[in-house]
Amino acid sequence: MRIAEYGVPHATGDTSDAECTVITFGAGQGGSLEDNIGRWVRQFNPLSGPPTKATGQVNGMTVTRVEVAGSYHPMQMPGAPPAPSTLPGARLVGAIVDAPSGFWFFKLTGPDATVKAAAPELDAMIATLHAR
Repeated sequence: MRIAEYGVPHATGDTSDAECTVITFGAGQGGSLEDNIGRWVRQFNPLSGPPTKATGQVNGMTVTRVEVAGSYHPMQMPGAPPAPSTLPGARLVGAIVDAPSGFWFFKLTGPDATVKAAAPELDAMIATLHAR
């Protein structure tokens, strides 16, 4: 499921790093686009504003970009070390790529300023994707 996980060094003013994960479950697996967006948004409570969603194309694949901010309550992965219970002042920038092999989920989460600073790099990476 988890293909890659990257640490993102914290921006000036933030005290903790962010993380970027890449996940896929395979064709027809992992739920619908809206199920996954809803799951990401529900990890933030309270929200600091309405989530945003934009859809575009990258090399023939539909990409849905989601951004949400507020107090982040990370999901606990089975068998993983305990996650912090809450991260106030957090942001998520995510992209769901509808590839021939199924959905690919790119999720950048962490302190607000750090995620904002790293988001253009995530967007640039998504813009280079090609289907195999």
